Amino acid sequence: MNDCVFCRIASGEIPATIVKRTPEAVAFRDLNPQAPVHVLVIPTQHVDSAAQATGDAGEALLGKTMRLAVEVAHDLGLDGPGYRLVANTGVDGGQSVPHFHLHLLGGRRMDWPPG
Repeated sequence: MNDCVFCRIASGEIPATIVKRTPEAVAFRDLNPQAPVHVLVIPTQHVDSAAQATGDAGEALLGKTMRLAVEVAHDLGLDGPGYRLVANTGVDGGQSVPHFHLHLLGGRRMDWPPG
């Protein structure tokens, strides 16, 4: 999608601090971090939200995006102390960009409930 900021980041049209990339997904630093480590992990293929990732193709897209998030957490040394993965869906769920993405948060203790 031409007007999707995350699609434009995935294509390289908009610069971002890339942490890791695969053909299916890209991880980059959040511009407004909510924790010492805050990385966004997105599929390179546009899908509005987790709710729209249906069927076998949707399952593969979600799985490959999640797999990259876990790899990045490992690469950043978050395995031992732990980390949080968040997927917001829809306006009431806090999704501000209509492109499925995971927030990888770490580097501090996470409170519950999140708020």
